[in-house]
Amino acid sequence: MSLDADLIVDRRRMRRKLTFWRVAAIVVAIIAIIVAAGKLAPNELGEVAGAQIARVTITGLIRGDRDRVEALQKLAKASYVKAVIIHVDSPGGTTAGSQQLHDALRGVAAKKPTVVVIDGLGASGAYIAAMASDHIVAEDTSLVGSIGVLFQYPNFAQVLDKVGVKVETVRSTPLKASPNGFEPTPPEATAALDAIVKDSYAWFRGMVQDRRKLTAAELDKVADGRVFTGRQALGLKLIDQIGDEQTAIDWLAKSKGIDANLPVKDWRLEPRLSELPFLHAAAAAALEAVGLKSLARRFEDTGAMRGIESLNLDGLLALWHPSGTN
Repeated sequence: MSLDADLIVDRRRMRRKLTFWRVAAIVVAIIAIIVAAGKLAPNELGEVAGAQIARVTITGLIRGDRDRVEALQKLAKASYVKAVIIHVDSPGGTTAGSQQLHDALRGVAAKKPTVVVIDGLGASGAYIAAMASDHIVAEDTSLVGSIGVLFQYPNFAQVLDKVGVKVETVRSTPLKASPNGFEPTPPEATAALDAIVKDSYAWFRGMVQDRRKLTAAELDKVADGRVFTGRQALGLKLIDQIGDEQTAIDWLAKSKGIDANLPVKDWRLEPRLSELPFLHAAAAAALEAVGLKSLARRFEDTGAMRGIESLNLDGLLALWHPSGTN
């Protein structure tokens, strides 16, 4: 009996030790992840002093983002940043989000020499953002333009009819919550949406004409919704120069008197650390490594849900939307 009691006590001690080392491993892993994130985003988490040119990168779908606006406001106030190069590679996004980004970048351009480099794609809402700069550079084969807006929604009315499902709706007025995708869109709702699209399109055209100094005839050539190569865009006055980041640096040196030998430092616009997808993945891997698989799955599920939510685009879109990708 005494031997059995000793074995039980030893097992309990081993379990406590194992739990301690598991917790310690998780703490170390989280600290390592935060340190790694700090190295990836030095200007966001701990601003590095020293004269420099800031590099801002705009990629993916553009939505409203207060964290991004605040980061750009900090950039505009950073005295050690002498100029800004904005890299754009995006198909656009929501009109409201694109306008918000444009306004935030205009705030930066009002304080510092700013130039945009369109790497692969600067279309629709991304071109709205690009116009925040007074000088736009693009590669020969970059895609630029797609000046236009759209309102798109799925309609399941015919499918519901076939399966015998009818969605009943009680609304205060005929146009409330219309279109809704569950019934044929009435002409009045289509007309209302058409008015919204036309009004937003007129706003987009006006911005292009004002920012790019185009005549009415020049505007008509570029505002039919298509994209252009960098070479075409140059002739159409949508961009100012063919080139890359070095071209942008040379322009800053020649036109704005910026020292071309200044280091170019990334100014990250990501949201807070807790919202970064790679942190969820790393934390999940650390938890699984120490035997806490159920908790690891929760981290993975949380990260996956945020990734899915980030793809939701509500409202009017300024988005390059090739039919082949539908």
